[in-house]
Amino acid sequence: MFGPEGPTLRELAVQALSSVEHGYDLLAPKFDRTPFRTPDAVLDAVAAGLAPLGPFTDGLDLCCGTGAGTRVLTGLCRRSVTGIDFSAGMLDMARRRVPPAEGPGIAWVRGDARALPFTAAFDLVVSFGAFGHFLPRELPGLFAQVGSVLRPGGRFAFPVFAPPRPARPGFWMLLGFDTAMRVRNALWRPPFVMYYRAFRLGTVLRELERAGLTVESGVLPGFGRRADGSPRARLVVARRPGAARTGQPAAGSVNS
Repeated sequence: MFGPEGPTLRELAVQALSSVEHGYDLLAPKFDRTPFRTPDAVLDAVAAGLAPLGPFTDGLDLCCGTGAGTRVLTGLCRRSVTGIDFSAGMLDMARRRVPPAEGPGIAWVRGDARALPFTAAFDLVVSFGAFGHFLPRELPGLFAQVGSVLRPGGRFAFPVFAPPRPARPGFWMLLGFDTAMRVRNALWRPPFVMYYRAFRLGTVLRELERAGLTVESGVLPGFGRRADGSPRARLVVARRPGAARTGQPAAGSVNS
């Protein structure tokens, strides 16, 4: 699961017994060599899915980590790209690993996604692999925050993968991880919130709509379909109502 350059078992244990913020500060130098980093295939597929909806002017990578998603935005946004994360260690690695782009300027901001320090400043917000750090009861506030930083006509986009079926080993691995995390949080403080099975597509779509966003869910190409014909991966795009600002053409739709 982890290569020789990845974190050791002891390092993972120390991280797991820390707070979420401090745990990621500790993991940051080796984060890109773990399975937690979003694979390039997913990043490339999301970039391809969003490109026809642009061009975009200003983008935000929500919970940016070491900046993998920020690189996606530099190819989609013309003027500026901002990465925000509450881990100083992850931001430090992002600054080192994401070179300045020829087109948009890049800014790094330390902050909490549940209290974003921006006004309606972005045409596009993306997030990759961070939603397990939010409890279901926090989603309404999180999505309201995202809506508040989008300009009219702006979009919030992220990939969602279908959960493995009970017959697959991955189902039991994720169930075991979430169970162990719940036991850990019942016995140890501070809590470390990271649950793989708590982010459910139906709930997410409802909460996005309750936040006032218009939601489209399309197939993320390149990941195939399950035996029942449903896609293994989707690209969710939630749009803030209103006309795009002058000079920003109306975007198309995500194909199902």
